Amino acid sequence: QVQLVESGGGLVQAGGSLRLSCVASGRTSRYYAMGWFRQAPGKEREFVGTISWDGLSTDYADSVKGRFTISRDNAKNTVYLQMNRLTPEDTAVYYCAYDVPKYRLGSQRPESYDYWGQGTQVTVSS
Repeated sequence: QVQLVESGGGLVQAGGSLRLSCVASGRTSRYYAMGWFRQAPGKEREFVGTISWDGLSTDYADSVKGRFTISRDNAKNTVYLQMNRLTPEDTAVYYCAYDVPKYRLGSQRPESYDYWGQGTQVTVSS
């Protein structure tokens, strides 16, 4: 079993920044990729980005590319989502998700992930 705990959400004005953290614990593989997803009210869960086990490869949704950055500190078993230039459209519950992928990066499909955090709310006011 793997446990994921997100933190760092909150209320921020448009144009501001937030950094989310996701701490993994339990029986984690050395080679796990981490994905970030978000879900706004009334909408499906959508892919935000993913990072490879060594942090050298990332992939982002077009909607966040250039504004969001994923990084990781494997010594702390922690993955970060740095979010800059936030807009009200970024308002959602943000989730991290764990996978040991066949290739380096996690999938853009949520059903590919084995474990999920509880989510953290991000609200961007206009």
